[in-house]
Amino acid sequence: MELIPPEKKKALQCKHSFCKDCLKRAFGYKPVCPVCGEVYGILKGTQPDGGTMDIQITSVSLPGYDNHQTIVIYYHIPNGIQKEEHPNPGQPFQGVSRTAYLPNSSEGRKVLELLRKAFNQRLIFTIGRSSTSGRNNMVTWNDIHHKTSMHGGPTSYGYPDPDYLNRVQEELKAKGIK
Repeated sequence: MELIPPEKKKALQCKHSFCKDCLKRAFGYKPVCPVCGEVYGILKGTQPDGGTMDIQITSVSLPGYDNHQTIVIYYHIPNGIQKEEHPNPGQPFQGVSRTAYLPNSSEGRKVLELLRKAFNQRLIFTIGRSSTSGRNNMVTWNDIHHKTSMHGGPTSYGYPDPDYLNRVQEELKAKGIK
């Protein structure tokens, strides 16, 4: 392996070092350390434009959060045409409407703000193959897990799930959302 001369080397805050030109090229694709994945700057996802994220508070409690109301998140991504950043540019994609739930606790409200930030950075959804229908050119979740059921526990994407709020914060952190 060839050593990089000090004047052509760049060290990141995570302590990993790279050739300056190589790092510039890598960051042009995605601003993350190629070794550890630490995010530098703001990640922008491929979520289709034109979607909405609406919030409602309901008096119903989630299992495990008996003393709290529930935050209901309504996502809507309309049908559209894929852009260059998507798998099949110029082809139509099918939009989606999804509902998710959080406890209206201090930690739940914190996660809501992180999810709002991720939505605004186009990181919540992407276009790809639906794991439920097997169809291509569908709007799908983009590796940030949501509770889409109020009940049934983790296997039903619901509550109770005492580790969920911590897990989703870790998933968001991996995408630079803190």
